[in-house]
Amino acid sequence: MIGDLFCSPEPPDTYSVGWNFNARFSGAGFATEAAQALFDYLFAKKNARRLYAYVEENNVASQRLCDRLGMRREGVFKEFISFVEDSNGVPIFENTMQYAILRKEWGRAARTGTQ
Repeated sequence: MIGDLFCSPEPPDTYSVGWNFNARFSGAGFATEAAQALFDYLFAKKNARRLYAYVEENNVASQRLCDRLGMRREGVFKEFISFVEDSNGVPIFENTMQYAILRKEWGRAARTGTQ
């Protein structure tokens, strides 16, 4: 499998978006193409006003994808989430960035070629 995308609605018009892609396929543009299609769908068909994504500080590939999609980094949540524990079973918390884009920004990004 190359990867998957997901979204969760937050009424009335916001969606949390995310993705998981197999690193063996990186650099081929699959993530960008798939995310652009998802964003197009959410803005055009679901009438989304705002999309946002959380990206862990060490996930440089997802940060770059957010940049290619024209998303802006809105902030950093310090020690926000833990996916792993240390050898004593204590959670290791990661800093997490929030990226977002508005429908009006998506249209502008499409016109200027920044997505």
